[in-house]
Amino acid sequence: MRYVVATDGSEQADEAIEYAATHATALDATLDIVHVLAPKAKLVDGEIIYPGGDTEIEDGERTLEQADRLATELAAEEDVDLTVNTQLLSGRPADAVTDYASENDADAIYVGHRGLSKKREKVTGSVAKTVVDNADIPVTVVR
Repeated sequence: MRYVVATDGSEQADEAIEYAATHATALDATLDIVHVLAPKAKLVDGEIIYPGGDTEIEDGERTLEQADRLATELAAEEDVDLTVNTQLLSGRPADAVTDYASENDADAIYVGHRGLSKKREKVTGSVAKTVVDNADIPVTVVR
């Protein structure tokens, strides 16, 4: 079995990681933790500029390292084995997560109810809702 959990480094995402890791350890599933770098490229004087550049990639890698550590520590506390893979993705977050899950034959997706987006703080998990709408496998939204 394979579970995919999306993280943006938020508290809600950490709770989704813990919940997914608990299920993965119980069912001897592999846990894929993904973080999506949203596309922000601009065409300036005929050259593609990526404003986030290396800094956003480094932040994404740090987010995945922290998520991996969280899942691994949980498994260690439970004294069980857990295989964790991490992957940086790019694109629209909900599409990238569901595409990754589909391409990797995942059995379920876990997402936090809300993420770090300040613009949409009042909206109930726009990424989570879109993942639920687009996925063809079970999705667990963790609150």
